[in-house]
Amino acid sequence: MIDHVSLGVSDMDRALEFYDHVLATLGFRRLWTTDRGAGFGTVGPDEPLALFEVGAEARSPGIGCHLALTAPNRAAVDAFHRAAIERGGRDEGAPGPRPQYGAGYYAAFVRDPDGYKLEAVFHEPV
Repeated sequence: MIDHVSLGVSDMDRALEFYDHVLATLGFRRLWTTDRGAGFGTVGPDEPLALFEVGAEARSPGIGCHLALTAPNRAAVDAFHRAAIERGGRDEGAPGPRPQYGAGYYAAFVRDPDGYKLEAVFHEPV
């Protein structure tokens, strides 16, 4: 249903430092870069996540909105959370089971340096 999501960031260098490391923990990499943007995904020219520098006008959407990214296993969720905190993200929920969201739901939540809420989630077979 969703082709891609674009996030406006205040500082592209800071955002790339964060996203290059954090998304690598989930198996994603930077696919393209311009002077004002970058796209992340797995292969090819299409990317599910793009960043564009918009400067001081960048504003995260606030409470109730977050971007959930698929993790291949629990270890990747743990690594995602650790990498995000190490690169200036804020903890919004340590890695762990979230039975309130469904059986086998294992996730972690962070806020990136611009305030976007990100989640890494692994759906364990039950």
